[in-house]
Amino acid sequence: MTKRPAQDFTHIIVGAGSAGCVLANKLSQYPSNRILVLEAGPPDRDLMIHIPAGVHAVWQKPGLNWNYWTDPEPAGHNRQVFMPRGKVVGGSSSINSMVYMRGHPSDYDAWADDHGLTDWRYENVLPYFKAGENYAQGGDHWRGTEGFLGTSKGQYDNPLYDAFIEGASQAGQGTTDDPSGANPEGVGRLDATRRHGRRCSAAVAHLRPALKRGNVTLIPNAAVQRVLFDGLTARGVRVLINGQAQDIAAPEIILSGGAINSPQLLMLSGVGPADHLAQHGIDPVHHLPGVGQNLMDHANVILQFACQKQFPIHRVDQPLNKLKAGARWVFFRDGIAASNIWEVGGLIRSNDHVPYGNLQYHFGPVGFEYTGNRISLSQAFAIHIDVLRPRSRGQITLKSADPADHPRLQFNYFQDPTDLQEMVEGVKKARDLVAQNAFDGLRGAAINPGPDVRTDADIAAWVNANVETDFHPCGTCKMGHDEMAVVDDQFRVRGTNGLRVVDASTMAMIPSGNLNAPTQMMAARAADYIMDAPQLAPMPRHPSAAPLP
Repeated sequence: MTKRPAQDFTHIIVGAGSAGCVLANKLSQYPSNRILVLEAGPPDRDLMIHIPAGVHAVWQKPGLNWNYWTDPEPAGHNRQVFMPRGKVVGGSSSINSMVYMRGHPSDYDAWADDHGLTDWRYENVLPYFKAGENYAQGGDHWRGTEGFLGTSKGQYDNPLYDAFIEGASQAGQGTTDDPSGANPEGVGRLDATRRHGRRCSAAVAHLRPALKRGNVTLIPNAAVQRVLFDGLTARGVRVLINGQAQDIAAPEIILSGGAINSPQLLMLSGVGPADHLAQHGIDPVHHLPGVGQNLMDHANVILQFACQKQFPIHRVDQPLNKLKAGARWVFFRDGIAASNIWEVGGLIRSNDHVPYGNLQYHFGPVGFEYTGNRISLSQAFAIHIDVLRPRSRGQITLKSADPADHPRLQFNYFQDPTDLQEMVEGVKKARDLVAQNAFDGLRGAAINPGPDVRTDADIAAWVNANVETDFHPCGTCKMGHDEMAVVDDQFRVRGTNGLRVVDASTMAMIPSGNLNAPTQMMAARAADYIMDAPQLAPMPRHPSAAPLP
């Protein structure tokens, strides 16, 4: 067993994902800090990571992915659902579909009002969103241009995108010029974590600048086995590096492994539900019943319709066309390869009784079919529908005390029948949008679900048979003050010293949108808490902002 002296590092960050990269960047701005970043996966050298349209090829690569599967989902016909998570420098920001959305302002106000997190209102988080990004379309009250994270609005030209936005307007579902701006509801062009036609992952945006400062050490292919404690004080970690176990010490240990890995590591280290730990022969260090509980995700279904007209994207998987698209990206950084495909979408309301958008669309101008790990494209278009604020809850539990064993995942989709009802309403909303005049001359036959799926009962049965994840797990080390809270409002693990969790697992309630942007915002705030630096000044609501419920 190799040991490193305590004075080597001031902070150990476990996980070089969306949160870990932001933390390394902000903490390294203090010259006296010496930061170690441990990442279980390899460096982000694979070219397909950096080509936006290469997203499917990337997350299908086992070497870049944790390749989790859920336990059989009761409401999903007992199917196991595939849950990819990034196991690579950059984490899931290196393999995701790159959509940049912050969620609705009311999400964060609810963190304050419903969960007692008074410093987490939208006016408190907006300055961190703004400070973190460099928006290609320019800054305003909501958008920033001085941050590290490159973001840009989708620019790929396809008439189906325009039809979807116009169809939303005709159907009364609303449109927006900026889902992260004054009017967050409605359908419009989405932003992506993309800069100059390349993916701008958290590693590209934040970790690379941090490494240049000289006080950050990154060790890839380093699998942390557990946190080491002296009583209730975290003193270091045990990690496998090239198959050799090492104990590395630091006064501040920060877990940033995500909503699955962080609760697993806490439990392996003796922090979690004491009875559950004892079942696996783990001596409890600290009983925290909420570790692994409160698991949330955006349940998702995908509708597909045939398209009457053929567009270049429908044929891009043919060898010659793929070569042309790749060459254009190499020389000009534009064209189909520079698109993350899901360039249009937004927040809508499933009915007139919800206070703000409770469903999300992601629209792609191409159809697809999976055969094993292969994808084939078709002359069609696709609509993802997410239930944004699920009432159902799942959990992460240990399968064994072996760190190499994946934990057990159970999302319990549609455990609460309201979630299923909202999804049924979402399918009807999407069908209504596609039925509008904007799609005349483009709309072909419904592929999935087919025209035989008519009644609410038919739709519900189809949803149960087809529900899957939209890759947004969170909440398993939730922030708060109740007995099930795992961290406080400054990310400190309750009842311990020298230990924090900073990642999507700490979200008290899932935001109404993709999670990458909120996770980076939270990590930026966490760095200021860790360094006892002043928080950025709150930004009160702008007069032009859409009214809140």
